[in-house]
Amino acid sequence: MRLYSLSVLYKGDPKVHLLKAAYDVSTFNFFQRSSVQEFMTFTSQLIVERSELGSRASVKEQEYLCHVYVRSDGLAGVVIADNEYPQRVCFTLLDKVLDEFSRQVSKMDWPSGSPATITYAALDGYLSKYQVRPQS
Repeated sequence: MRLYSLSVLYKGDPKVHLLKAAYDVSTFNFFQRSSVQEFMTFTSQLIVERSELGSRASVKEQEYLCHVYVRSDGLAGVVIADNEYPQRVCFTLLDKVLDEFSRQVSKMDWPSGSPATITYAALDGYLSKYQVRPQS
């Protein structure tokens, strides 16, 4: 069971943009990592774009499950995991991250923000904390 990506996006008008993201592409071949990361970013944006405000969904994309939560204020989160990762845990993580993000980052920064301008450092920690390590 693995988590590959955790993203916070803003569903604005007319388009969705990425505010902050964390990736774990360590299980992929070194030469594939950047294209896998681009695929995850693109997929996250596309899923949020196609989701209604105030909705939650799980979407299968190739061998991944993408869990999306779009709040009614336009703040959205996407977790990309393998098929075995528990859905309930993904949505709990999204709730926690979006609540914390909305407390730490001003709502005025969401429409114009980007990964370079938004200061929110917790995503890598959450991605690591919620990673299920194989039992040895």
